[in-house]
Amino acid sequence: MEEPGVDPVVLRRTYAQFGPLNDLVAGWRRAWRRTLAPAAHAAAAEHGRVRLLDVGCGGGDLIRRLCAWAAQDGVELHATGVDPDPVALAYARSRSVPPNVRYRQARAEELPDGDRFDLIVSNHLLHHLPEPELTALACTCERLRAPSGTVLHGDIHRNALALPAFALASFPFRRSFVREDGFRSIRRAWRPHELAPLLPPGWRAERVGRFRIQVGVAPH
Repeated sequence: MEEPGVDPVVLRRTYAQFGPLNDLVAGWRRAWRRTLAPAAHAAAAEHGRVRLLDVGCGGGDLIRRLCAWAAQDGVELHATGVDPDPVALAYARSRSVPPNVRYRQARAEELPDGDRFDLIVSNHLLHHLPEPELTALACTCERLRAPSGTVLHGDIHRNALALPAFALASFPFRRSFVREDGFRSIRRAWRPHELAPLLPPGWRAERVGRFRIQVGVAPH
C-alpha cells in the first residue's frame, strides 16, 4: 500500500474497507466498553474535557467510531489523529470529520511535550515496528499521556490459525489490498511474551481472544 505507483482507486477502496473489517475482527467496541469508556468518564469527571490521540490513524475509521460511541455515552472526545502518510490523511479528511477531530501529518514522537492525552490508542500499528521503534513508541506514549491517562494499542496475535481464519473473514474484501496487507501483517505480528521485555514498567501485553493482543497501561 505504501509503494509508489499504487492504483489510487484500489487504495481508496482499501481504506473504505478497513472500517467494516475492523468492526468484524478488531474488537474495538468491546475495548471501548471495558477499558476506554470508563477511562473517558473518569477524565470527563476530573476536568470535563477528554482528549484522545490515535497514533497511525490511517483513514480515520477508528477515530470516527470512538467519537460516535463516546457521543452515545454522553462523552465528547477531542480527538487528534496523527499519521505520516499524506494519502491516508487525505482519505480521512475526505470523510465526514466532526468539529472535535483534527488530523495531523506527523509521527507521535514529533508532538510537543506540552500535549497531553487522556486516551492514546492505535490499531494494527505495532506489527509494523521493529523492536527499537516499538520501545520508542511506548516511551513516546508515556510522555504524551496525562497523569491519569490510559494507553491501549490493539493488534494481531500471531498464531497458527490466524492466516486461515483471516482468509475466510477477508474473502468479501478481495477487490482491494486488504487481503494482501492482512496476510503480511499476520506474519509480522507479535506475541505477548515477545512484547513484554520491550515495554516500559507498568505496561502489559496480553492476549484477548484467539486472534488479538492488547498492549498498554492504565492510569498512574
